[in-house]
Amino acid sequence: MQSALDTLAAHGDNPSSFLALNSGNEYFHDDRMTGTCAYRRSGRYTLQFGGPFCAPQHRERLLESFVAHTGRRLVAVQLQRNDAELYLRSGFTVNQIGASYAVDLSRFTLRGKRFVRLRNKISRARREGLEVAELAHDDDCGELDRLDRHWLRDKGRHGKELRFLVGQRGGPLQRHRRLFVGRIAGTAVGYINYAPVYGSRPGWLHDLSRRLPDAPPGVMEALNSSAIERFTAEGAAWLHFGFTPFTGLADEHELPGAGRGFARFTRLLAEHGEAVYPAASQLEYKEKWAPHAVLPEYIAFLGRPRLGAVWQLLRATNSL
Repeated sequence: MQSALDTLAAHGDNPSSFLALNSGNEYFHDDRMTGTCAYRRSGRYTLQFGGPFCAPQHRERLLESFVAHTGRRLVAVQLQRNDAELYLRSGFTVNQIGASYAVDLSRFTLRGKRFVRLRNKISRARREGLEVAELAHDDDCGELDRLDRHWLRDKGRHGKELRFLVGQRGGPLQRHRRLFVGRIAGTAVGYINYAPVYGSRPGWLHDLSRRLPDAPPGVMEALNSSAIERFTAEGAAWLHFGFTPFTGLADEHELPGAGRGFARFTRLLAEHGEAVYPAASQLEYKEKWAPHAVLPEYIAFLGRPRLGAVWQLLRATNSL
């Protein structure tokens, strides 16, 4: 795990690269070069996360070696544009699957008419008595475990926690993350866990978040605003809001040879896929912060897109 973390810190240019360290993932290495590919298996398919993490001059060789290791049933998800172009050259069918969103903290401000509603929500939560604190990685988080149970129970009998493409809280890697909790009258009503981001837009990733169903409006906004103040004071460059599938889809983002059927499928989910993933509500929250960068993200199939591969990806993310 430490080797994979060191590789990400040195070569990870994907805003969500820290999620490659999620429990349940496996790692492929080639002794001829320094680098890793993070993946997990679902059914007969290998699902790779985020492309090859290695020095630029080794990316093509590491991918070639990984393909030889996994066989034909390989799907790579949450690829950045430069990764997508690499996979296209390597014989994959590549489609846009969504976008990620990021705020340049050196330019960010909540002043002005654009943010009136956001400021009002934050003020309302604070008038309700919300207090925000950052927890240490080894603090007792029993109150947050209880909050998680309330959050999941509120989703109903068929509610599920998403996985694979979202981060985690706790464990030995928590010391690398930042955890902000909001309390009212001593009770935790929400939290946001942030993961480190490396590469060309370094900073923090607004990752796992939870709130009590009856928490007052503005809790999450106040939490994130407090974290932004802390990160900015520390000199962090970017705050990333992460990947949202089925958003930001545009013909100009597609690469040559994109699967037409899969493109129609993603646009159908963009319009009617809330039961699979709450993309609309996620996007609404992210756009409140007026992101400075909207980055297309891609999925790559070795060969043509297959329904079985899509099914296994949905299973791996616990969307179905």
